[in-house]
Amino acid sequence: MMLYPPVPKMLESVPSRYLLVNVIARRARQVAIEAEEFKVPLEKKPVSQAIDEIADGLITADVKEEYMR
Repeated sequence: MMLYPPVPKMLESVPSRYLLVNVIARRARQVAIEAEEFKVPLEKKPVSQAIDEIADGLITADVKEEYMR
C-alpha cells in the first residue's frame, strides 16, 4: 500500500519526520478550530487537509540553528 502523498515528498518542505508530525498536528488543530469558529463545513478531515497543504508546499517548517546543537 502506497501512501499519498509520499513522506519523502513532504520532507522536502519539513526537514525531519518528528517535525513533520508536529506541523501536521498543529495545522490540523488550526483547521478544526477555524472551521468550528466560522461554522464552515469541512470537505476533508483536518489532518488530511494539513497533509495536502504540506505536500503542495503551502506550509513549510525549519529548525532554528540554535536548537540543532
